[in-house]
Amino acid sequence: MTLRKQALLGPMILGAGLMTGPAAAETVSVACGTGVQLELCRESADRWEEKTGHTVNLVSTPNSSTEMLALFQQLLAAGASDIDVFQIDVIWPGILANHFLDLKPYTQDIIEQHFQPIVENNTVGDKLVALPWFTDAGVLYYRQDLLDKYDEEVPTTWDELERIAQKIQQGERTEGNDKMWGYVWQGRAYEGLTCNALEWVASHGGGTIVAQDGEITINNPQAVEAIKEAAGWVGNISPEGVLNYTEEEARGVFQSGNAAFMRNWPYAWSLGQSEESPIKGKFGVTVLPKGGDDHDPAACLGGWQLAVSRYSNNPDLAADLALHLASPEEQKFRAIEGSMLPTIRGLYEDQEVTGAVPFFAQMEEVIANTTPRPSTPTKEKYNQVSQEFWNAVHSVLTGSAEAEAALDNLESRLMRLSRGGRW
Repeated sequence: MTLRKQALLGPMILGAGLMTGPAAAETVSVACGTGVQLELCRESADRWEEKTGHTVNLVSTPNSSTEMLALFQQLLAAGASDIDVFQIDVIWPGILANHFLDLKPYTQDIIEQHFQPIVENNTVGDKLVALPWFTDAGVLYYRQDLLDKYDEEVPTTWDELERIAQKIQQGERTEGNDKMWGYVWQGRAYEGLTCNALEWVASHGGGTIVAQDGEITINNPQAVEAIKEAAGWVGNISPEGVLNYTEEEARGVFQSGNAAFMRNWPYAWSLGQSEESPIKGKFGVTVLPKGGDDHDPAACLGGWQLAVSRYSNNPDLAADLALHLASPEEQKFRAIEGSMLPTIRGLYEDQEVTGAVPFFAQMEEVIANTTPRPSTPTKEKYNQVSQEFWNAVHSVLTGSAEAEAALDNLESRLMRLSRGGRW
């Protein structure tokens, strides 16, 4: 795959304009991620170019969703027309809604194909802010070969995971692999930590950060217990460096064969099963553990959408490109080639999809247990709420604060943000 006509965008070149591809009838720019996401987007865009005769200019974005949001906010606040179609996170519709077109007129005949909760998430007021592109939920990756070697089953609770991870880590290090770790995850102070920590808290019965009715709920004993438990992993079954891991750092350790378990998103499946992967055929995917037998597992709801800028010089053409990228044919392509979960329910019954990505058969159970981040009740303040949360959790993980004190302080800060203790 080639990344031709790709533009690199960063804060240092804001306002300088983007590189464009060869001249054509019209050129439409789309920001659609990095790495494998960008490569798959290029292939899909190529098919649209062949069909329409127009040109697609790809815009590479920061790997961190936090940095990506900041960049998009700068561009949109300036009314820049450099990007026509934006890839946006599931938590951003409420934050960025005023800058995007209403896609309802373009999607009336097809929107019912998509999972309705995602459509509702992307609807602000009466406006369909973005088109569902692919969904996400946190999952547990495990080395089946190592579980077999040490006569263990896939863990269903966090306590079981910790015990088995320690056993495998010690055993493999004794045999000479001093790089082996039990469990890797996303511990950097960024949005990915919000997802991980929310899963810990919810799976211990601690609820969410802010409830759907706007009540601040995070300061409770179950949440304290969950975060304390995770802090105990650092330096034991997880490397100290996990406190600076995003998704890709965690995947790098797991895919190199140096971790027994990993928390990540479904995209890592296809990369781990690639021909050059040391763990090809050796691992499986399942639901994340729960806090105990009396609790339920929890997976943070993720996913990406396609939104059309209201500052676009070619809004109808941009909407047509978004519809093409999110079509059943292109979602099927992304599912098979990139293990990205479709937002179109019918594709989960497609034999080519389930044949290429067997664990998709379990994803309905995972999606049924998703825990949404509180972007709906907190609206435009969500990013501040999430930052306060991940910073509080990170302070406990690093040992600079006790869990009880960190959550007390977090509750106070969230009450000030909400101007009254409730959204």
